[in-house]
Amino acid sequence: MILSLVLLVLIGLPLAAGGVWLISLGGSWYYLIAGLGFLATAAVLPRTGNLARLLFAAVLVGTLAWAVTEAGLDWWPLGTRGGLVILAAVWLLTPWATRDAPGWGFGRIALGLAVLASVATAGLALTRDEHRLAGRLDPAQAMQAAADDPSPIDDTVPPGEWHHYGRTLKGRRYSPLDQITTGNVSRLQVAWTYRTGDVMRPGDVTETTYQVTPLMVDGLLYLCTPHNLAIAVDAATGEERWRFDPMVGLEDNRQHQTCRGVSYHADPDLAGQSCGARIFLPTSDARLIALDAATGAVCAGFGKNGAVDLWTNMPNQKAGFYYSTSPPVVARGLVVIGGAVNDNYAVQAPSGVIRAYDVDTGDLVWNWDSGNPDRTEPLPPGETYTPNSPNTWSVMSADPDLGMLYVPLGNRTPDQLGMGRSPAVERFSSSVTALDLETGQVRWVFQTVHHDLWDMDVPAQPLLLDLDMPGGRVPAIVAPTKQGDIYVLDRRTGEPVLPVREVPAPGGTIPEDFSAPTQPVSGLSFMPQPLREEDMWGVSLLDQLACRIQFRSLRYEGRYTPPSTQGTLVYPGNFGVFNWGSIAVDPVRQVMVGMPTHLAFTSQLIPADRIGADQEVNTGEAGLNLNVGGPYGVIMQPFLSPLGLPCQQPPWGYVAGADLRTGGIAWMHKNGTIQDAAPVPVPIRIGVPGLGGPVITAGGVFFLSATIDNYLRAYDLTTGRQIWEHRLPAGGQATPMTYMIDGRQYVVQVAGGHGSIGTDTGDFVVAFTLPR
Repeated sequence: MILSLVLLVLIGLPLAAGGVWLISLGGSWYYLIAGLGFLATAAVLPRTGNLARLLFAAVLVGTLAWAVTEAGLDWWPLGTRGGLVILAAVWLLTPWATRDAPGWGFGRIALGLAVLASVATAGLALTRDEHRLAGRLDPAQAMQAAADDPSPIDDTVPPGEWHHYGRTLKGRRYSPLDQITTGNVSRLQVAWTYRTGDVMRPGDVTETTYQVTPLMVDGLLYLCTPHNLAIAVDAATGEERWRFDPMVGLEDNRQHQTCRGVSYHADPDLAGQSCGARIFLPTSDARLIALDAATGAVCAGFGKNGAVDLWTNMPNQKAGFYYSTSPPVVARGLVVIGGAVNDNYAVQAPSGVIRAYDVDTGDLVWNWDSGNPDRTEPLPPGETYTPNSPNTWSVMSADPDLGMLYVPLGNRTPDQLGMGRSPAVERFSSSVTALDLETGQVRWVFQTVHHDLWDMDVPAQPLLLDLDMPGGRVPAIVAPTKQGDIYVLDRRTGEPVLPVREVPAPGGTIPEDFSAPTQPVSGLSFMPQPLREEDMWGVSLLDQLACRIQFRSLRYEGRYTPPSTQGTLVYPGNFGVFNWGSIAVDPVRQVMVGMPTHLAFTSQLIPADRIGADQEVNTGEAGLNLNVGGPYGVIMQPFLSPLGLPCQQPPWGYVAGADLRTGGIAWMHKNGTIQDAAPVPVPIRIGVPGLGGPVITAGGVFFLSATIDNYLRAYDLTTGRQIWEHRLPAGGQATPMTYMIDGRQYVVQVAGGHGSIGTDTGDFVVAFTLPR
């Protein structure tokens, strides 16, 4: 009985005390009442076990009623509300819980019936899926349209190859290969595995990640590694052909240490000659290097000894504050590259300039600086670009026929401090901007967030395809965003193809700043519903209570609640509903698939004079970032319970498909398990976050890894149903690709993990194919 008393008091006291705190914040009364119920049960237990059980039966019935009222028959929030109470009730039913005589007295019968009712309710919840949208992306109409007019799938890349980050300059992540189908994908097997030898080092920054999507041209795969090694391997065997090490070294100030890909260019007039075909390698020490595609030798005629220095004409030069993590665009004889600027390190930061170099010589042809957008001619020596202008750290797209480059732009740093931004910054920040490929001049701009205070960069490569709309075929651009909106625009003009409306946004900023009165919302959106106290979650009542207290203590008025010194809940958080992995589109069916992630973050502005000299700062995007030179630093982090789990109830990650012509979401399913994130490696499909993107094939299959469990998965494009999975040797936080060689279609996935989300690290490149 002593054990029973200890357990009841240890649970009851924090429930009651925390319940009082929650009530003072305007929250639920349940936790106080339940805590008093635990304590009352403990008080009467020494005198009469029968009455104690009867009293606890009331606690359990009340908990069941409250849980069903708040959570319905949704298993994860329902089960965790009742789990601790049911376990305590089961213990009280045992003969060891009290000193009274065994037998089924009235109290034991009442408590037993309450337990049975709770278990039955939980069992019913287990049979349901409250988070599944079942539907179909019906291909019939689109397939017929393609048969009548095949132009949507024509491109300049041979069907079996992959020449650009998104396969073509249009960035669709779509392959016309159809050897692998929904009927035979279950037979996929490992063809070869290659290891780069580039692994995370003791001195690396937290954000050391392996995010590369390889290219495949003329039988060779081209890839880069987190420390910017460029490597070519045989596409059929995985044997290494060459490697190049740019010797970038380590730098503590880098916010990221990664490489998402290299770029390829072949000059038909120089076929067979040295550097007639080139690989362009961006580096984390701010260089762009040209390599011979056949040998990996440096193309000495490009720039200075084979490289251009991206620090040229750059203001606020400080090692590690500027670099390129994404492959450049190669089009119309130009290689065009942007760069990443560290978020929230300092107010005086490098420029977000985009530069176009001659693909052969490396001479600068034009530069576009969003802080000075009309001056695109190369700057002379001694002049610098606009400090701290919005940058493009992600991947750009191009339409050479229209002569346009499509740029996903981020916010200027500091992200959460909007004072002092110029009219140009206000115009271009967090936008998709179309530039003239020949001159760099602005053709149009579409802003996805006004006066961004939340780090809602446009994070993903825009995708280009033609849509058959009621008024005729429209050349479209599809832009996924962190906040979950997917904008479908006319890529000639930037005008919306699917409706965009402005909705009121919360106000009330710090005195020095302001917020935009309205924000845009797309007709196609995966933005999550606003959070409520009832959405707070934990594996037990105790950590759930802590999350509710935290929720009520933060400022939150829905999406776009301004940053504050109180602390603001940011949902969706800056992890993004969509991030650099983007989405994939099928130009035949005219549909998209993606991996929406719903995770909340918190941000708190800290006055600069309250930041201690001994505080750990700038260890990555999470934690305390100084904003040196600004009036406030900022603490950003995921919204987590004391146990390190998300405070919001699952699912946190989905796989979804939508019709781009109507904006209708056809299906949406929980995606991924907690196998590699839980203390016990059980593959429970709860719906987990991920970083990476999908690839669609003409065989009606799409492939996706990205989740925090180590799997590559295949899905039926029509229904979203998972039809195959394979265990990877490390985290697959990279977008897969596919190609054909020697008559066989391969799917390749890089598995190297992601530092900040804690997946298993490695250096693997794994290729799959059907058995002969």
